[in-house]
Amino acid sequence: MAPVIRTYLELTDATALRPAPAPRIDGEVAIERVDPPDGAVSRFFYTEVGRDHAWTDHLMRSDDDWQAWADRVQIWVATVDGERAGYYELDPQPETVEVAYFGLLPAFHGAGLGGHLLTHALTRALDHAPRVWLHTCTLDGPHAQANYEARGLTPYRREEL
Repeated sequence: MAPVIRTYLELTDATALRPAPAPRIDGEVAIERVDPPDGAVSRFFYTEVGRDHAWTDHLMRSDDDWQAWADRVQIWVATVDGERAGYYELDPQPETVEVAYFGLLPAFHGAGLGGHLLTHALTRALDHAPRVWLHTCTLDGPHAQANYEARGLTPYRREEL
């Protein structure tokens, strides 16, 4: 089995953000913040988006743990004609914001929604701090890192897991 490589990427200049074109989706795309925070929404997306990418670290969280996490972060959900399509979670910290989780449900891959959602995530993050960062790994979707770099994020560290 090939080693798993984790790559950390950052955006430190808002002018370097390269917005994605509009998604190629029939239907109305909306992106809304989950307010009040809802741990069940976070759990749903973590489980469903992460199912094919070995997201297992938090599957054993209790309902209370999920809610505590949701109370700490911002959860944003993308829908297409009212149907859940993807999400991201921002974890604001002093002087930086982590895009803690990001992804689409499998039915919404391949139509440019990921770039659109990532543009939204980075724009919201930059509203809070001058630096945005995230990490991906070779177990994530095959286009994840390319999408991050296309939006202007640059790698700053790699590690073998």
